[in-house]
Amino acid sequence: MKLDGIGAIVTGGASGLGNATARMLAEQGAKVAIFDLNEEVGTAAAQDIGGLFFKVNVADEASVSEALAAAEAAHGVARALVNCAGIVHGGRIVGKDGQPHSLDAYRRTIEVNLIGTFNMISKFAARLIAAGIEGEEAGVIVNTASVAAFDGQIGQAAYASSKGGVVGLTLTAARDLAQHRIRVVTIAPGIFLTPMMKGLPQLAQDSLGQQVPHPSRLGAPEEYGQMVGAIIANPMLNGEVIRLDGAIRMAPR
Repeated sequence: MKLDGIGAIVTGGASGLGNATARMLAEQGAKVAIFDLNEEVGTAAAQDIGGLFFKVNVADEASVSEALAAAEAAHGVARALVNCAGIVHGGRIVGKDGQPHSLDAYRRTIEVNLIGTFNMISKFAARLIAAGIEGEEAGVIVNTASVAAFDGQIGQAAYASSKGGVVGLTLTAARDLAQHRIRVVTIAPGIFLTPMMKGLPQLAQDSLGQQVPHPSRLGAPEEYGQMVGAIIANPMLNGEVIRLDGAIRMAPR
């Protein structure tokens, strides 16, 4: 699918992988709407790429529906959706203090990472289907999982569960939406240089990067954006989960 002139939505587009993706889409001519909770950073990011910002809670039905309608009014029906919004929570199922994992924290992680992804997919697809786009391809959805879905480490029960859910959703969503000519693909990134990673000391960043077989460094957000671009460009790529991780397989801790 050609990006020039089409409407595109990136959740979590204010920073990190989402921001790099939003920039890539804009550079290829898409009309980009950033959905994020960080209003200050998101507004600046949208202005920088000539796009629009909407303050959105991806796990809230009304918030998503309102933002999709507003984005469509400005850019036309969106034909590309990239789900990058997510949160990270660390904690053992039973902590060293003998206390069980916080159920609220577990529920919140699932709500944002998995339910938020599903909420965006269903509402985006419904609007796109209603638009009656002609041709072989109506639209493309790209989700963000994580290598934690396959190599969940100690303390990642909530995060790995949420990303494993996104992996499990991928093929079913692709099959559900195939009749409407909407593709669904998921990227499972490894260790990338996101704002969270930038907050670590340089020695810690270098140590993490050295765990990657090749290239032995942290992934650049722009490389994630490149993969999104490749997925959108290739009409035969559908229902797949792509590990973007330099061949890393995470150790238990």
